[in-house]
Amino acid sequence: MKTKLSITAIAVVLLAAVAFVYIKQAKANDPRDMPADVSVAVEPGPVTLTDPGRLVFRNEAPGPDHGKVASVSLADPQGPRRVGQLRCDRFYTAAGRGLCLADAPGPLPSATVAFTDAGLVSQKSVDIAGIPNRAKLSADGTVASWTTFVTGDSYARTGTFSTRTGIMTADEVDTNIEDMPLRVGGRQHRADDVNFWGVTVAADDRTFYATVATGGQTHLVKADQQAWQAETLRENVECPSLSPDGTRIAFKKRVAQDGARPWREHVLDLRTMVETPLAETRSVDDQVVWLDDRTIAYTLPGPEIWAVPADGSGAARLLVRHASSPSAGYASGPSSQLPTPSGSSSK
Repeated sequence: MKTKLSITAIAVVLLAAVAFVYIKQAKANDPRDMPADVSVAVEPGPVTLTDPGRLVFRNEAPGPDHGKVASVSLADPQGPRRVGQLRCDRFYTAAGRGLCLADAPGPLPSATVAFTDAGLVSQKSVDIAGIPNRAKLSADGTVASWTTFVTGDSYARTGTFSTRTGIMTADEVDTNIEDMPLRVGGRQHRADDVNFWGVTVAADDRTFYATVATGGQTHLVKADQQAWQAETLRENVECPSLSPDGTRIAFKKRVAQDGARPWREHVLDLRTMVETPLAETRSVDDQVVWLDDRTIAYTLPGPEIWAVPADGSGAARLLVRHASSPSAGYASGPSSQLPTPSGSSSK
């Protein structure tokens, strides 16, 4: 028994040491401490989440404003951006509220998740474990969901990672939904390898869709937060995002095992269960967002924000350089009318 306890203690110490080194290295490479090597036009004015017709995102340009919440006009997405003071690793806005998921200092990976008002002032926050990965709000801005990696592993291969996914409302917080009863293929399923991530909430604020991984497979699940139960609908679905009209799910589908281009974005019609591959053929490792019922946006390496039609037509187009975590809670007009910059089509 003493030997087992000693081994456990050593493992904990080693994990803490590895985490400490990881964090120190990350701080040493923090873009905020590097000289700016890109030109990004910034215009005066606050970032306000109730301004219509603006895309909100995380500023990725090197320099002192790296990581801060910013916004740009959807009519001129490559034009001047406004930059706020709130710094997040992931950000999302809906109905004039914001959700900020930010790395927190400490000896082990941890984070803070916070509701903000339209002026980006924190209204409610919770400390959680892990490295920030996904953040999303319901359409009315009242239900927040997030995912963190608790080991720091990638999920490029199923079964090589562990996640913590939580849900928060104004009155209730659940920092880990993995104890929710799950039915797979119509049968009750219990296993130690169950992982949830990528929640997207329906208009009733109780139904949500998410990815669950177990037994080497990923599934789309439909869950009821109040009844506290979930059931799988379809295999090979990751990072779902529900359309504004509630009829479709945009998701990344694993189409290759080589790791170079493992995923392709698809849209699933929830009434017919028919999948449509989108025109973006590059691998998108993101939980995409819907700018309207016809267009989705996502982050690609750069980082850059791109958009593509949700019906499989057209071509991908560049929206914003040096940016990630897009959302448009108060978008006005069809985003399909956004100008297409030259040289922005998908390759």
